[in-house]
Amino acid sequence: MNRLARNALAAAYGLGLDRLLGEPPAAVHPVVGFGRVMNRVECTLWRDARTPGVVYAVAGTILGVGAGRLLRSTTAAVTLAVAGRELRRVAGQIGDQCCAGDLDAARRTLPALVGRDPTDLDESGIAAAVIESLAENSVDAVVAPVFWAVLAGAPGAAAYRAVNTMDAMVGHRSPRYRRFGWAAARLDDAANYLPARLFAVLVVVAAPREQRAIRAAVRGDATAHPSANAGVAEAAVAAALGCELGGPLRYGDRDEIRPRLGSGPRPQPADILRAIRLIDRTERFLIGALLAGVVAGALRSRR
Repeated sequence: MNRLARNALAAAYGLGLDRLLGEPPAAVHPVVGFGRVMNRVECTLWRDARTPGVVYAVAGTILGVGAGRLLRSTTAAVTLAVAGRELRRVAGQIGDQCCAGDLDAARRTLPALVGRDPTDLDESGIAAAVIESLAENSVDAVVAPVFWAVLAGAPGAAAYRAVNTMDAMVGHRSPRYRRFGWAAARLDDAANYLPARLFAVLVVVAAPREQRAIRAAVRGDATAHPSANAGVAEAAVAAALGCELGGPLRYGDRDEIRPRLGSGPRPQPADILRAIRLIDRTERFLIGALLAGVVAGALRSRR
């Protein structure tokens, strides 16, 4: 069995373990520990300039690669780097709260999933926020760690998780991080470029009846999104569900008008549960694709 096939098999095991066990407690989660270390690095390096931000991003990536090398197990690295089960669990909790009419509870839970201000969101706004997060984070928390694990084993999965965590910490467009976080944000964009498009392919496989609508949304609507990667993921999911995402939203004291993605009615609480089922199918197909690659690699080696 060649290296890519071994990595694919290990990644499939890692996804399976996440589906079975979920996330470790925050107190012992390596990603949480990495965040604490990078907070200290930021306190040392921060200046309102790009160059120290580049140093920060490079240091964090090297730390991720080193952690992966020390861990050595690609299965363990993937299990720690992915978070599909937790993503679906939190989305399902908010969906249940909305369906029960408890919007206050849904608004309190929403910050665990998204960064926007939930204060004024009605049930449709909450549903849109959850579905958009499911789409974008399925790339960040499932497809991309697996993609880099297959290419580069445990160091690849750990380095990707380091890059994505740094982007979450300093990559947003606040006055403090507009320059310092530039390198982390651009590195995350590059790391997610192919995984986001792979996710769109998985959505087509999971919703084959909507493949024409998905392709049209990805080629058309997604290009207007401020994130080339999130736009692809959100447009694919919107088209698969037959609803419209995007529109105005608020991050703290900053308002944004996002492009409309997909066509159809605005999402409702019941659409959150449909989205969870769709995302779950994409992950199952990803595991199937990994195992199919292992079998193909084994057959090629025998020949």
